[in-house]
Amino acid sequence: MRRRTVTAGGLDEVLDTLASTEREAAPAPPPAQNRPAAQELRTEFEFELPRGYVDDDGTLHRRGSMRLATARDELRPQIDLRVKENPAYLSVVLLSQVITQLGTITDVHAGVVERMYATDVAFLQDFYRRINSEGHTHAAVTCPLCHGSFEVDLSGGRLGES
Repeated sequence: MRRRTVTAGGLDEVLDTLASTEREAAPAPPPAQNRPAAQELRTEFEFELPRGYVDDDGTLHRRGSMRLATARDELRPQIDLRVKENPAYLSVVLLSQVITQLGTITDVHAGVVERMYATDVAFLQDFYRRINSEGHTHAAVTCPLCHGSFEVDLSGGRLGES
């Protein structure tokens, strides 16, 4: 390999030469129709609350969506004064950050989560765990009567529906 001294003005020329050499040496990508389909990352999941949230106007909101949590979402509650005073408040703050919509409400803040029924908060905590740990909303279940195994989608539907 030949050693070469490069001046400031000649650096661009050397970089251009290296780039063109790399382009020539790199194999051409396969045609679009032969490429495997890229697997899309699903970052938002819809849900339906078991009971529903009733807003100040008396409107019931049951359907909503939750996005995947980021590291920041999980770290932010640690510095929240409400969480420092009461560690149980962590899930309220965390859920309020990742719920993107609840019915017609697009600004889901801690006050909204605070006023939800306990069964809905428990549902959302489990839903959060499933999408962030397992990447899906499905659960394997066994029928207590026939002992048959099947899968249910926890993201919505009325009780008894599959």
